[in-house]
This record gives sequence, C-alpha cells and structure tokens, in this order.
Amino acid sequence: MKRALVTGGSGGIGAAICQRLATDGHHVIVHANRSLDKASAVVETIVAAGGNAEAVAFDVTDRSATAAALETLLEAGPIQILVNNAGIHADAVFPGMTGKQWDSVLDVSLNGFFNVTQPLTMPMIRTRWGRIVNISSVAGITGNRGQVNYSAAKGALHAASKSLALELASRGITVNCVAPGVIATDMIEGAFDSDTIKKIVPMQRAGKPEEVADLVAFLASPQAAYISGQVISINGGMI
Repeated sequence: MKRALVTGGSGGIGAAICQRLATDGHHVIVHANRSLDKASAVVETIVAAGGNAEAVAFDVTDRSATAAALETLLEAGPIQILVNNAGIHADAVFPGMTGKQWDSVLDVSLNGFFNVTQPLTMPMIRTRWGRIVNISSVAGITGNRGQVNYSAAKGALHAASKSLALELASRGITVNCVAPGVIATDMIEGAFDSDTIKKIVPMQRAGKPEEVADLVAFLASPQAAYISGQVISINGGMI
C-alpha cells in the first residue's frame, strides 16, 4: 500500500482525487489549509467505503510549518504519490490587481508546490518509485482575462514540472501536470452559467471532478511509468 498526499484534498476536485486514490488501494493523506473538519469529512467517506485515510492541516505557504508537518508524516514512511492540488483565485483585471492578489495566488500555487514537494523528494528517490501530479488549469496554457496572476502561477508550474521531470526520470519518478478546464465545483458557481459553458466548451457541459480524478489516478499508477514531463488537458475540447 503506497502513501499518497493530496494538498487541497478537502475541496471538490481534491476530494474526488482522494476518494479515487483510496479506491485504488492507497493510504491517502487528505490535506486542508485550516479546515481540518472538511478534510476529516473526506476521510470519513473514504473509511466508510473501506479505504484508508487520515487528515492533516497546514498552510502550504508557510515553509517552516509545512516542513514540520511533512516531517511528522514521514515518520510513518515515505510518501510516494503526491498530488499538488492546493490553489486559490484572486481575480481582477490587471490594471486593478493589487499586490496582495498577485502574491497570494503565486504563493499558494507556486511556492506551495516548492514547500510541499521539495521535502518529499529525497525520501521518494530512496524508494526508486514515485508519482508527482500537479493540478494546473487551462488558464496556464491559454491565459484568461482577469487571471494574469493565476495564469502566471500555473504556467510557471508547467515549466517547473518539466524541469523536475528531467531531474527525477532516472529514479523511477514521474512528474506531470493535469490542466482542467471548466469543472463542476463550488469554485465555478456564479462564474459560468449553462449558456456560457455551452459556448466555450465544445462538449457543452462542465467536467466532473471524478473525471479529473480518473486521469490523476492513471498518472499515479504503474501503468503511467513512461509518461513524464507532460501537461495533460482535460477540458471537453476547449483547446
């Protein structure tokens, strides 16, 4: 049984990923920022279905707190599957964007990636097997109005993933990005109505969190051993 950590595991896409990885037989560590109760609720769902999971809460932007939390988790053994799913929006057109909006989005998506991934790399290398999946966005590929900060963070995550994939390839560790389009979660409520979705998505519907989870689960599986350094879109044909 491999141990998997999913940051932002208490949200819509994150919870679906946690549940799918647990179904595949992994011990899943469900992460939340501050809402440990939400992560615990996901754990309860997993355990009720016969899976193995535990909840943890820490702020991925706090390097020392993250390092301390990961050190405690590593006492039980290496984490061989890491899904960096934590991310936030702080949308505004660029002329009106504040420094706080810029910093907060890059801090979670990009610095959070470093703060979580770097301490787990050597323990993963020692096992000669690992899967790192970074959850990105179509905005990191095409850009999006009102999301210069978010697009910048996700685009940088693509480049970082490709570089890390090169460093870890000989160690049996793959690194990939999954870039969802419009997915039916609480985050898009109020942002996209059904008519808008039909206009921008060729499949004329929002994706399901479970569909993203299926892709992540495949990339985390032994069957995906020869796939690394890739940005894989899941967006209903948007691009």
